[in-house]
Amino acid sequence: MDQHPVIIAGLITVMVAGGMYALVYPYLSGDIKAQKRAASLITSADRGGGSRVSDPAKRRKMISENLKDIEAQNKKPKKRVSVEQRIAQAGLNVSRRSFFIGSALFALMMTLVLLMINNNPLVVVGGGAASLLGAPDWVLRFLRKRRMAKFIDEFPGAVDIIVRGVKAGLPVGDCFRTIANETPEPVRGEFRKIIESTAMGLTIGEATERFAERVPVSEASFFAIVISIQQKSGGNLAEALGNLSAVLRDRKKMQGKIKAMSSEAKASAGIIGSLPFLVGGAVWLTTPSYMMILFTTGVGKAIVAGSLVWMAIGVAIMKKMISFDF
Repeated sequence: MDQHPVIIAGLITVMVAGGMYALVYPYLSGDIKAQKRAASLITSADRGGGSRVSDPAKRRKMISENLKDIEAQNKKPKKRVSVEQRIAQAGLNVSRRSFFIGSALFALMMTLVLLMINNNPLVVVGGGAASLLGAPDWVLRFLRKRRMAKFIDEFPGAVDIIVRGVKAGLPVGDCFRTIANETPEPVRGEFRKIIESTAMGLTIGEATERFAERVPVSEASFFAIVISIQQKSGGNLAEALGNLSAVLRDRKKMQGKIKAMSSEAKASAGIIGSLPFLVGGAVWLTTPSYMMILFTTGVGKAIVAGSLVWMAIGVAIMKKMISFDF
């Protein structure tokens, strides 16, 4: 029996099966779709202005141009911060109307208290005006400063999470979601807003720019600049954010050193500022008649008022001398 036709038929069958496997398998496994998706991403990146450049010289030029654009934007006069933005920066979940109503009620309460203590209309009106205009602004400033300080303490850890995630192969968006779920406030809330912005159609660069506007600290601006440059010109995001994390931690160490070095000056300023009141209180407790002349005569009241004004000026000057912008 001649076996040559059988062998030839078998070889032809194997060849046809191999050809069909080579042609059909990419469609069954999804490789063709993946290639088309990658090609579309590359094409869209090439069409847009934010294509990543592989040439180091071109990348340096693009980074330099991006830095110049960012510097030009920073030189533009900044818009005045609205009341809503100040309330959000302070971490309060109240509306503008509720804030004004609360401020008015507080001023009314303080006016009634002053009216019960002192019948002088100037004192009552002055205290009510100060409670209406000064106290709410001071509360917002205090809460905003405390929230920004807490953000600065927690932010380097969030950057480290992104660095480790990118090195492990996770997308930046997933790293942001991890921060939004696991880190403490206020970092968690701010990154949650970034995720919500990207879900509404903004790019990560645009979302981080808005993040820097909501959190007016240098650390947030540095982070937004790094993300924006990486999105436009490419590069190693993990290395860039790792360097940023090191810079942020060095800034924190420097702030701690400055705080330790200025603690003696702050203690001296506190003693000097409180000494007149302590001495006056001691004299009042030992010999009240010796101090009553300052509160019963017109000249004494003028001396007290002038002394308080000069004390306020001295305290303001000392605070300016021991405060460091870093």
